[in-house]
Amino acid sequence: MSDLTATTTDIDSRLEGHRVELTGYCYRMLGSAFEAEDAVQDTLVRAWRSIEKFEGRSSLRSWLYRIATNVCLDMLNAGNKRARPVDLSGPTPLAQAALNPLPENTWLEPMPDGRILPSVADPAEAAVARESVRLAFVAALQHLPPKQRAVLILREVLAWKAAEVAELLDTSVASVNSALQRARATLTDHQGDAATADAADPLDEEQRKLLERYVAAFEGYDMKALTALLHEDAVMTMPPFDLWLQGHDDIAGFMTSIGASCAGSRLVATSANGTPAFAHYKPNPDGPGFVPWAVQVIDIQDGAITGMHCFLDTPRWFPLFGLPDHLDADAA
Repeated sequence: MSDLTATTTDIDSRLEGHRVELTGYCYRMLGSAFEAEDAVQDTLVRAWRSIEKFEGRSSLRSWLYRIATNVCLDMLNAGNKRARPVDLSGPTPLAQAALNPLPENTWLEPMPDGRILPSVADPAEAAVARESVRLAFVAALQHLPPKQRAVLILREVLAWKAAEVAELLDTSVASVNSALQRARATLTDHQGDAATADAADPLDEEQRKLLERYVAAFEGYDMKALTALLHEDAVMTMPPFDLWLQGHDDIAGFMTSIGASCAGSRLVATSANGTPAFAHYKPNPDGPGFVPWAVQVIDIQDGAITGMHCFLDTPRWFPLFGLPDHLDADAA
């Protein structure tokens, strides 16, 4: 069993130690939080069942990435690629706003930072990891064919050598370099969309104050204060609905008309996709307290909020983020 002459507990621990980074890899490949976790579970089960065949010619980590890549490529054979509302249509004018849901597998999904971003000591490495799980970047990856997607993530995000990627994919270094060149060219076409957030980790003082003002304005449902924090071209999306809004007037107009039931809401800070996020609870229509309404993923750029991405399928998202299913009436 090569160097894995260990107890069952030791093997479990060594495999489990790679879960977070593998989940981040599979999430970038698949664009789905739940499919990524399923892919990683499948990877670890396959690895456990085949552990005696592991010959140690590569590291355990490389072997696991090979399995995970094959699992993801199999899952992507169905041809589905996930998107954001902004990828599917132009902005919806407020006068035409209607809540038309699309199937769950249409949408790029949010992911809690703790499930996809392993702790690293190098600030530059941590920054690259955060950038590579931003909603816009993962959405741009969806435009790549599956193998190009794997090559770009392994080479550009995880900093693997071309020879290592070639070995993992059972191909040549020349083929890897060619795939990377094509992938870069495709991403360049979408780079304007991908560069939409610059929140630091930890947040700097200016960003913290911006978010504090955002919470105060949203909870107070003060549209003048809220729109003062938004970039003039800020967008608001609400998967599973296909509409998206752009600009101060349409966002504020929607929130005070179709979205008026969110007045008096509460926001609880969390983090997703390498950016600030909030659990949005709105007043309970059937009694005291507040009930889940959305996970908001916030884009910040140049001192303003450029995106409010509200994921409304709370029975799926709140348990994933470890969020309570109710807030008491006196919740701050």
